Amino acid sequence: MRNRVVLGDNLEVVRSLPDGAFRMAYLDPPFNTGQRRRHVALTTTRDEGGDRTGFGGRRYATVAGEHRSYDDAFDDYVGFLQPRLAEVWRVLDDQGTLYVHLDYREVHHVKVMLDAMVGRRCFLNEVIWAYDYGARSRRRWPAKHDNILVYVKDPDRYWFDSESVDREPYMAPGLVTPEKAARGKLPTDVWWHTIVSPTGREKTGYPTQKPEGVLRRIVSASSRPGGWCLDPFAGSGTLGAVCRALGRRFVLIDSNPVAVEVMRERLASAADRMPV
Repeated sequence: MRNRVVLGDNLEVVRSLPDGAFRMAYLDPPFNTGQRRRHVALTTTRDEGGDRTGFGGRRYATVAGEHRSYDDAFDDYVGFLQPRLAEVWRVLDDQGTLYVHLDYREVHHVKVMLDAMVGRRCFLNEVIWAYDYGARSRRRWPAKHDNILVYVKDPDRYWFDSESVDREPYMAPGLVTPEKAARGKLPTDVWWHTIVSPTGREKTGYPTQKPEGVLRRIVSASSRPGGWCLDPFAGSGTLGAVCRALGRRFVLIDSNPVAVEVMRERLASAADRMPV
């Protein structure tokens, strides 16, 4: 197999994949917000009569570009995910790891379902990805984190390479040796990482794009160079971009033609041609 970007229903596509073909799978399904998620690409041009003021008092005009959107409402969210998770579990190898990226709305329901489906002994972690961006409610504690459930195929044999994971600065470097402070510490199950910058090089304009730094930890820890990784809700293709950079192989699936086009553009420089 070559690296592939596939347009289609991920349930049907994953059913066509062989047992035990993947070392790691990452799922970032819609969060069931009950809304239609939209993103409008904005660009600015120099215009003395424009609607924005930039550095040095220069004026700019805002131009709305392509609209991208998708539905994010399910009557039976767990019922939608369960058969897809069962098929993804089947295609993981004996040392494989499953990552399911959710938020506070559904994570508890999905964890109960996964515990029943694969066994609580296979649960490894709940990773909290914390960020600090966006509006702040004054009627509750603002929700500024996502939940990533981590399950392993075999609790006694799963692959986890902590030495390959990026390290973080110590919060109190004076309490450790200079050598330790210089090296940094291994991340815990709480990851502080910014969202994708609206003006950064990673930005594709896809509404649910996740930062490469978060996926880099997942791929580095739970797969090996040359190994296969799967993303059935691939969206903007972040998993593929990270796998390409780290020397892993990938299969990316999405039912949205806009997402597939975004991925093809993002991964156009990959060595493999990626047919749809």
